[in-house]
Amino acid sequence: MSGDTVKTAKIIVRADGAEVALDMAQRLVALAQASKDTFRIALSGGSTPKKLFELLASPGFVARMPWERVAFYYGDERHVPHDDAASNYRMSCETLFNHVAATEGRVYPIPTHGTAEEDAASYQKLLQAHYGAPDLDPARPFFDVVMLGMGQDGHTASLFPRQPVLQEREKWVATCVPDDAPHTRITLTYPAIASSRHVVFLLEGRGKAEMFRRVRSGDDALPSSHVTSQGEMTFLCDKAVTEGVS
Repeated sequence: MSGDTVKTAKIIVRADGAEVALDMAQRLVALAQASKDTFRIALSGGSTPKKLFELLASPGFVARMPWERVAFYYGDERHVPHDDAASNYRMSCETLFNHVAATEGRVYPIPTHGTAEEDAASYQKLLQAHYGAPDLDPARPFFDVVMLGMGQDGHTASLFPRQPVLQEREKWVATCVPDDAPHTRITLTYPAIASSRHVVFLLEGRGKAEMFRRVRSGDDALPSSHVTSQGEMTFLCDKAVTEGVS
């Protein structure tokens, strides 16, 4: 299976952020329904995923999603307690998991109770246990879907510019201390993200347009430009992101 890159990824454009979230919700349900094995999703934080989670918690989607086969992981997390307002896990619980009983026991947050290095190592061990091997096999992707956003500086997950984590090729999970950021982060690395059947960037708003243009051109200075997938990669965007971008 050849790796897909940001230069050749499919672009799907919807009217606005609500339509982007709806498209993603429908996409997840369809892919999960078609899967015969455990369907593994790596979640992201942010405003568009929040809309997505709220949709998935609505009666129509609750009835259609095969929850008993879906396992939820996280692409990154701030190293704060799980009840902290900055926690991606807390946001996902408040918008989705607290409202869908069928997800109980199938959600795997990044731990944040030890040091950041200890917690990153612990999460990697959990992923390796679920994968059934200590090393990733390009022919056997771990994740069915990895959801990603993109920051104003071109970061994705917690892969921030100029940080050592961008050079990590062995670890599946690593720490990152972004410039001028209030929290240390724990993130999936490039190899872990690449171990996927689908990578989907969820983007909305005119503020993302310039970074989207630069990433599509393969600007090496931006962390998002180096994301790959063993399977397919898609940019699911609203019109504001793609206006004026060829």
